[in-house]
This record gives sequence, C-alpha cells and structure tokens, in this order.
Amino acid sequence: MKCLVYCAILLVVMVSHSNSFVIDEPCRTDAYPPPANTVIPTVVLNLDLEPEQRWKEIVGTKKAELQDLLEAIKQLVPEKIMNLITIGMDKIEQWLPPTYAGEIKGVAEAAGLPLGEAVLYNVFYEIFTACTSIVGHDTQGKLYHARNLDFGLMLGWDDKTNTWLVSEKLRKLMLVVDYQKGGKTVFKALHFVGYVGVLTAVKQNAFTLTMNERFALDGGFMGIIEWLLGVSNGQWMGFLTRDVMLNATSFSEAKALLTNTELLAPAYFILGGLHAGEEAVITRARKKADDVWTTNLNKKEWYLLETNYDHWKDVFVLDDRRTPGNNCMRNMTQERMSFKGLFNVLSTRSSLNKLTTYTALMQVNDGKIEAYVQNCPDPCWPW
Repeated sequence: MKCLVYCAILLVVMVSHSNSFVIDEPCRTDAYPPPANTVIPTVVLNLDLEPEQRWKEIVGTKKAELQDLLEAIKQLVPEKIMNLITIGMDKIEQWLPPTYAGEIKGVAEAAGLPLGEAVLYNVFYEIFTACTSIVGHDTQGKLYHARNLDFGLMLGWDDKTNTWLVSEKLRKLMLVVDYQKGGKTVFKALHFVGYVGVLTAVKQNAFTLTMNERFALDGGFMGIIEWLLGVSNGQWMGFLTRDVMLNATSFSEAKALLTNTELLAPAYFILGGLHAGEEAVITRARKKADDVWTTNLNKKEWYLLETNYDHWKDVFVLDDRRTPGNNCMRNMTQERMSFKGLFNVLSTRSSLNKLTTYTALMQVNDGKIEAYVQNCPDPCWPW
C-alpha cells in the first residue's frame, strides 16, 4: 500500500518527463567490469573495541558527507517536525540494545551530530528501502548473491538534474566493512557510513544475506510505536541481521533465526548458503514468516529474484523491476552465472534506476564481496 501511494504521486513526475524514460532496454552484456572509480573501498571494524569506539575512525573519514546528508534530510522536513522527531529519537536510544546504542553514540560523537539525528539516520533503513536481490548457483553448484540497493524514494526529486537528493548524498557514504575479532574476519558487510545495522553481507563458507523492504500497512512505523508502548518484543531488522551475521554459523541456522524472530518491520530476507538448493527468500510479517520460498532443484530452478513484492503476487504496474530482471537472468543463462553476468543484469534498466545507490556481488566460498557505486544516466526510470 505504501508503494501505491509513493508511485501514484511519482506518476506525475514520470508523465511530465515522459521523453526522459525508456521502459525496455536490451539486457546489458558490457557493464562489467565497471570503472575503477566506482569501486567501493573496504575498511576494518575492530569488534574487540568498546562499542563507542568501533566506528570512530571510519565515521571520521566521512564526517562532512554524513553531516551533508543529514542537512539535506532536514531540508525536506519542516523544522518543528524535525525537532520533535530528533527529540523522540534521542529518547529511543535509551531502549536500544546496549551494544548498538553504544555504537550509535560513537557515530554521533565522531560525526559531530546530535544523538537524536544519529538514531533517526539508523531508523530510516528499517522502513524506507527498495531493492532487487538475486541469489542462485551456476552449473557447478557454486552460489552467487547480488543486489541493487535503491534508497531515497520521495526524498527530494531534483527536476533539473533528474536525480533524488538523498540518493545522491548516499553515494558518497558507502564502504565495505570487514568485521574482525582477534584480527580475523568474522564477516563483511556493505554499509552507508553511520548506519550500524546490516543490509548486505557475506560470511565465508557459511552464508550470504540481503534485506529488501516489504511494503505493508502494518509496517515499520506501527512496529516502532508498539515497541515504544511496550506491547511488542520485536527486534530492529538491521540489528537482527547483524546478530545473525555475527553468531549464526550455517545457512540453516541463519534461516531459522530470520524466519522465526519477531520484527518491528516487515521484510524480505534473501539468504544463500554453500550448496545448490540453499537459496531462500523469507517473506516476513512482523510476527511471523508468511512464506519461505526456495529453489526447487527437481524443477531445475537455479536462482531466485526478489524486489519488493510477494513473489506469488503481481507487482505494482508502475514498479515492475521483477519482469526485466527475470528476462535478463534467463537471457544470461545458468552457464554464465557469475559476477559479470549478475552485474550486467543489475545494470540494465529498470533493475537500475535513479534510486540505485550501489550494486553488490558476493560469493560465499571465497567470502568475497565486490561493491560499486551506481548511477543511472538519462533516460532512466526515477524508481
């Protein structure tokens, strides 16, 4: 329902700029490797440090960019409302899990932000992302996992440049974070600097994980309200996914946690394991899983593709990333399943759109993640 409202409003934008858009684009075969200047660099986060210290140096390198993003968000919200929100966010911090509360305090200090703004920045990703995720295996059974992360819908469309204000700011804030304990990698995740939850991650020889938003009336806002009133024991999505990356040791363990843990917001968890058939899309309501979709090897299924709609239902007509994505996957064929093939698929409109901030490519055996800043030059869909 939320997407219907967004997209109905944005239809005005699309119609008024109809000459700027294409509906169909031939599946790309030439996008990989992308330019070297789009590679998202990797930094190390030391889990042996106290939570307040872990992000200090990392955030310090992006302090100006993070402040710039928050200022852009403030431009989109009336000052009085923004002040009320940040005061409320400051109070929320007191009830967050201690480790994550400590990390957010450290982020606020390192970035020179009020604590309430740092909490608000972290809440955004619980309720406001749109994505395309693909998980599957090649003819040898080797698993790959890839995703586009789209963010910034309804957050500052610039009519002159055909860009989203917040999406443009976020492209300057991305880093691959190598989580280490005792000097050894536990997992790797792709972050917007300042956000301490996990949206995209790989744990070597264990599993890969991405999260896509699930649009629902009973969504994240309702979950947060119930949590504040003490009537919900749900977990914050980004904290759950990070806990899973830290503590789960196998596909089956991660799948059970993501299927059964009560959440504050609906979500799709896209999970890949070590072996063909260990591909799953977990469709979550706040209190339970509505569906667990897996590849059927007997039917020779070799991949799953999830955007932001229940896979058994039609997508919204103004937001069909599923059809072109599946068309390009079939065009690629299982024989060409690889980082190159997946990047080409995700670089084809409309899988690629004006909201797309990055494309991530993961391979579980190597524990490898390649991540690239994405831009969609005109003509391009706004979402």
